[in-house]
Amino acid sequence: MDLEQALPRKDKVTDSASLFRLEERACDLRLNSRLDPAWVRANAALEGTNYLWPALWNSLSHRPDAPRQLRCELLITLRQRDRVVSWLDALPTDFIPLPRVTSREEGMQVGQLLDHSPSVRE
Repeated sequence: MDLEQALPRKDKVTDSASLFRLEERACDLRLNSRLDPAWVRANAALEGTNYLWPALWNSLSHRPDAPRQLRCELLITLRQRDRVVSWLDALPTDFIPLPRVTSREEGMQVGQLLDHSPSVRE
């Protein structure tokens, strides 16, 4: 992959089942930015809508065998319908096929929620 490759600049939407798979894959690959999949399963709304926004390309210099990944801001809908923000490293092959946010209005709302929602740690 070209080191100068531009970031995909599209909000992506994922249901919770897909989010569980992304978190488990990041855990299996030992990527840096991820949540414990057990925590996500216990706290994410089963029918929730979650969003990913790519922030930067990430490489693990100490693990040259690890593929380059997208570090994404992640907005998770919790079972109580609150939302929290975290980070998730995702492989481009997992990120790109996810559905895109389809309207400008929804994209703007996601941006506001990313800016104003508490982090998982909070």
